[in-house]
Amino acid sequence: MKIGHVAMFAGCLATMGLLCSGCGSTASRETAAELSGERAEVVMAALSQVGTPYVYGGTKPGRALDCSGLTQYAHSVAGVDIPRISTAQRRAARPVKRGDPQPGDMVFFRIRPGLYHVGLMVDGQRFAHASTSKRQVHLSRLRLPYWQQRYLGAGTFLD
Repeated sequence: MKIGHVAMFAGCLATMGLLCSGCGSTASRETAAELSGERAEVVMAALSQVGTPYVYGGTKPGRALDCSGLTQYAHSVAGVDIPRISTAQRRAARPVKRGDPQPGDMVFFRIRPGLYHVGLMVDGQRFAHASTSKRQVHLSRLRLPYWQQRYLGAGTFLD
Protein backbone atom coordinates (compact mmCIF):
# COMPACT_ATOMS: atom_id res chain seq x y z
CA MET A 1 0.00 0.00 0.00
CA LYS A 2 1.29 3.43 -0.89
CA ILE A 3 1.92 6.02 1.81
CA GLY A 4 -0.88 8.20 0.43
CA HIS A 5 -3.32 5.31 0.79
CA VAL A 6 -2.31 4.80 4.43
CA ALA A 7 -2.93 8.47 5.16
CA MET A 8 -6.24 8.35 3.31
CA PHE A 9 -7.19 5.20 5.26
CA ALA A 10 -6.36 6.84 8.60
CA GLY A 11 -8.34 9.91 7.55
CA CYS A 12 -11.29 7.76 6.57
CA LEU A 13 -11.20 5.97 9.92
CA ALA A 14 -10.98 9.27 11.76
CA THR A 15 -13.94 10.62 9.81
CA MET A 16 -15.96 7.52 10.68
CA GLY A 17 -15.16 7.96 14.36
CA LEU A 18 -13.04 4.85 14.47
CA LEU A 19 -9.90 6.64 15.58
CA CYS A 20 -10.40 8.39 18.84
CA SER A 21 -7.93 9.06 21.57
CA GLY A 22 -9.25 8.89 25.07
CA CYS A 23 -12.57 7.30 24.14
CA GLY A 24 -13.79 3.83 25.13
CA SER A 25 -13.10 2.32 21.72
CA THR A 26 -10.42 -0.29 21.14
CA ALA A 27 -9.82 1.25 17.73
CA SER A 28 -6.74 3.42 17.70
CA ARG A 29 -4.15 4.92 15.45
CA GLU A 30 -2.12 1.76 16.05
CA THR A 31 -4.95 -0.30 14.56
CA ALA A 32 -4.92 1.78 11.39
CA ALA A 33 -1.13 1.72 11.18
CA GLU A 34 -1.02 -2.07 11.61
CA LEU A 35 -3.32 -2.69 8.66
CA SER A 36 -1.62 -2.98 5.34
CA GLY A 37 -2.13 -4.39 1.90
CA GLU A 38 -5.36 -6.21 1.21
CA ARG A 39 -6.81 -5.80 4.71
CA ALA A 40 -6.43 -2.02 4.63
CA GLU A 41 -7.87 -1.83 1.12
CA VAL A 42 -10.87 -4.01 2.00
CA VAL A 43 -11.65 -2.02 5.15
CA MET A 44 -11.18 1.30 3.37
CA ALA A 45 -13.47 0.18 0.54
CA ALA A 46 -16.20 -0.91 2.98
CA LEU A 47 -15.98 2.35 4.91
CA SER A 48 -16.21 4.32 1.68
CA GLN A 49 -19.69 2.86 1.18
CA VAL A 50 -21.18 3.98 4.51
CA GLY A 51 -24.41 5.77 3.65
CA THR A 52 -24.94 3.90 0.37
CA PRO A 53 -28.61 2.86 0.11
CA TYR A 54 -29.54 -0.76 0.83
CA VAL A 55 -31.17 -2.45 -2.15
CA TYR A 56 -31.84 -6.20 -2.23
CA GLY A 57 -29.53 -7.68 -4.86
CA GLY A 58 -27.61 -4.40 -5.06
CA THR A 59 -24.11 -4.49 -6.54
CA LYS A 60 -23.56 -0.82 -7.42
CA PRO A 61 -21.11 0.93 -5.07
CA GLY A 62 -22.29 4.38 -4.05
CA ARG A 63 -25.77 3.70 -5.47
CA ALA A 64 -27.22 0.39 -4.27
CA LEU A 65 -25.74 -2.45 -2.22
CA ASP A 66 -26.98 -5.41 -0.25
CA CYS A 67 -24.88 -7.08 2.44
CA SER A 68 -23.04 -9.54 0.21
CA GLY A 69 -22.72 -6.94 -2.54
CA LEU A 70 -20.84 -4.75 -0.04
CA THR A 71 -18.43 -7.52 0.99
CA GLN A 72 -17.88 -8.61 -2.60
CA TYR A 73 -17.19 -5.02 -3.67
CA ALA A 74 -14.78 -4.35 -0.78
CA HIS A 75 -12.78 -7.46 -1.64
CA SER A 76 -12.76 -6.66 -5.36
CA VAL A 77 -11.11 -3.29 -4.63
CA ALA A 78 -8.21 -5.27 -3.13
CA GLY A 79 -8.14 -7.62 -6.12
CA VAL A 80 -9.71 -10.52 -4.18
CA ASP A 81 -12.48 -12.41 -5.97
CA ILE A 82 -15.15 -13.83 -3.65
CA PRO A 83 -18.59 -15.37 -4.27
CA ARG A 84 -21.60 -13.07 -4.63
CA ILE A 85 -24.08 -14.56 -2.11
CA SER A 86 -23.54 -14.50 1.69
CA THR A 87 -24.03 -18.26 2.17
CA ALA A 88 -21.51 -18.99 -0.60
CA GLN A 89 -19.12 -16.45 0.92
CA ARG A 90 -19.36 -18.25 4.26
CA ARG A 91 -18.74 -21.67 2.70
CA ALA A 92 -15.73 -20.43 0.72
CA ALA A 93 -14.07 -18.35 3.47
CA ARG A 94 -11.37 -19.71 5.77
CA PRO A 95 -12.87 -19.91 9.29
CA VAL A 96 -11.62 -17.44 11.89
CA LYS A 97 -11.48 -18.28 15.60
CA ARG A 98 -14.85 -17.31 17.13
CA GLY A 99 -13.73 -14.51 19.41
CA ASP A 100 -11.05 -13.09 17.17
CA PRO A 101 -12.31 -11.51 13.93
CA GLN A 102 -9.84 -8.91 12.68
CA PRO A 103 -10.38 -5.85 10.47
CA GLY A 104 -11.12 -7.15 6.98
CA ASP A 105 -12.64 -10.44 8.20
CA MET A 106 -16.25 -11.18 7.39
CA VAL A 107 -18.86 -11.91 10.07
CA PHE A 108 -21.86 -14.10 9.32
CA PHE A 109 -25.32 -14.17 10.87
CA ARG A 110 -28.54 -16.16 10.63
CA ILE A 111 -31.31 -13.60 11.01
CA ARG A 112 -34.12 -16.17 10.83
CA PRO A 113 -34.62 -19.50 9.06
CA GLY A 114 -33.54 -19.07 5.46
CA LEU A 115 -32.30 -15.48 5.92
CA TYR A 116 -28.56 -14.87 6.30
CA HIS A 117 -26.51 -11.71 6.65
CA VAL A 118 -22.84 -10.76 6.29
CA GLY A 119 -20.73 -7.82 7.39
CA LEU A 120 -17.09 -6.78 7.29
CA MET A 121 -15.09 -6.01 10.44
CA VAL A 122 -13.55 -2.53 10.35
CA ASP A 123 -11.93 -2.61 13.81
CA GLY A 124 -11.97 -4.84 16.88
CA GLN A 125 -15.59 -4.05 17.70
CA ARG A 126 -17.50 -2.80 14.66
CA PHE A 127 -18.50 -4.14 11.30
CA ALA A 128 -19.81 -2.45 8.17
CA HIS A 129 -22.93 -3.93 6.61
CA ALA A 130 -25.81 -3.08 4.32
CA SER A 131 -28.80 -3.13 6.61
CA THR A 132 -32.46 -3.51 5.77
CA SER A 133 -33.46 -1.84 9.05
CA LYS A 134 -31.34 1.29 8.47
CA ARG A 135 -31.83 1.07 4.69
CA GLN A 136 -28.15 1.86 4.11
CA VAL A 137 -24.60 0.73 4.68
CA HIS A 138 -23.61 1.59 8.24
CA LEU A 139 -21.56 0.39 11.21
CA SER A 140 -22.80 -1.85 14.03
CA ARG A 141 -21.15 -3.30 17.12
CA LEU A 142 -20.59 -7.04 17.00
CA ARG A 143 -21.05 -7.39 20.77
CA LEU A 144 -24.63 -6.10 20.79
CA PRO A 145 -27.03 -8.82 21.99
CA TYR A 146 -29.00 -8.72 18.71
CA TRP A 147 -25.91 -9.66 16.68
CA GLN A 148 -24.47 -12.09 19.24
CA GLN A 149 -27.71 -14.10 19.29
CA ARG A 150 -27.54 -14.48 15.50
CA TYR A 151 -23.76 -14.84 15.08
CA LEU A 152 -22.62 -17.87 13.09
CA GLY A 153 -18.92 -17.08 13.00
CA ALA A 154 -16.26 -15.27 11.04
CA GLY A 155 -14.29 -16.09 7.94
CA THR A 156 -11.69 -14.50 5.75
CA PHE A 157 -10.27 -14.46 2.25
CA LEU A 158 -7.26 -12.42 3.40
CA ASP A 159 -3.84 -13.35 4.80
